[in-house]
Amino acid sequence: MLVSYGGSQEDWEGLAAWSDEDMHRMIAYMRDLDAELRASGELLQSEGLSGPARAFVVRGSDAGPVVVDGPFAESKEVIAGYWVVDVASQERLLEIAQKASACPGPGGKLLNQPIEVHPIMGAPDVDEDTLAPYQK
Repeated sequence: MLVSYGGSQEDWEGLAAWSDEDMHRMIAYMRDLDAELRASGELLQSEGLSGPARAFVVRGSDAGPVVVDGPFAESKEVIAGYWVVDVASQERLLEIAQKASACPGPGGKLLNQPIEVHPIMGAPDVDEDTLAPYQK
């Protein structure tokens, strides 16, 4: 999974100052990247996420869920979106991550935003005897 960060709450609010041309250029770039990955069969899923003002945190408690609304002052970076890809090599993974990082910003200047890579782990192999005590 490749995770793209959109900066802070202030950075999200700053998107309103982008020109229409800059916003269209950035969106077209991301759509083209998705289309390339879809055409190669490497894209399993991708989504852009809402800004931090619409996000919230849920934490469990004995009394039920505790919900805290965003934006989150303690967060320095917020997740902007992600891609789940299936690639043949680490070299290809790095190529895709570099393309995602090089998204154009205002005036076409490359943002070179950080892209975190998180391998997705499969569920461990567990036999029925191991699960028996946990099944109802």
